[in-house]
Amino acid sequence: MVALPVLFSFAPTLVYSPPKNYTNHLKNTSLSSPIFLYRQLALGSKGLSFAAFQMAIAGMQELFQAGKIENDALLTIIDFSLPSSQKRLFVINLLKGKLLYHTYVAHGKNSGKLMATHFSNRPNSYESSLGFYVTENTYRGKHGFALRLNGLESGINDNAFNRGIVIHSAPYASEKFIQAQGYLGRSEGCPALPPKIAPAIIQTIKNGSCVFAYSSGKHYLAASSVLQQIPDSLNNNFSTAANIRL
Repeated sequence: MVALPVLFSFAPTLVYSPPKNYTNHLKNTSLSSPIFLYRQLALGSKGLSFAAFQMAIAGMQELFQAGKIENDALLTIIDFSLPSSQKRLFVINLLKGKLLYHTYVAHGKNSGKLMATHFSNRPNSYESSLGFYVTENTYRGKHGFALRLNGLESGINDNAFNRGIVIHSAPYASEKFIQAQGYLGRSEGCPALPPKIAPAIIQTIKNGSCVFAYSSGKHYLAASSVLQQIPDSLNNNFSTAANIRL
């Protein structure tokens, strides 16, 4: 595990149990803090909120330690504090200290137009859900090659699997669509990706890696069973850091 400070702890519902021969890939790395990697990858200049990155790192650490994810070398962050016209999905290889993918991602049609401002865990809401997920298996369905997600936060995203919230490609999740409309098209709640890059991302992050969907809105910060475990002082730091681009 990367030697990052543990910011909070929680015990989400068990989904994955790492195999006995699984090795913690990051235990011998020299990274010492989220700020180090955030600056090294110039994530601030790419628009990623430091609060989103900080929360994602802390949550992923705890998920791995609790046996809820198998792959702690990869971390995917969706920063819904950014408009859909901006690249707001980040896939990071923590082992290599490398940003693997940085691209567009659509939100649910009832979450908003340019900005995602409404989120839901309800079936048929057509809204995106926030919080921590673990990736599962791939399959081929009505959207082609897709990746199942399992939400790990009760009341926030734990209906994701039953709602059919998956990562898939969509023609409306493209730069061409943005040029025509000024924003991405919207999904039924799925984080839809540009067709040219979606298969590669799905293949990379499948089978037990962490996905974190972030919003700077106060509702998630207050309702999350994950974030409620952290000290008030650190929670305030997260809120203050929401718009920081180091």
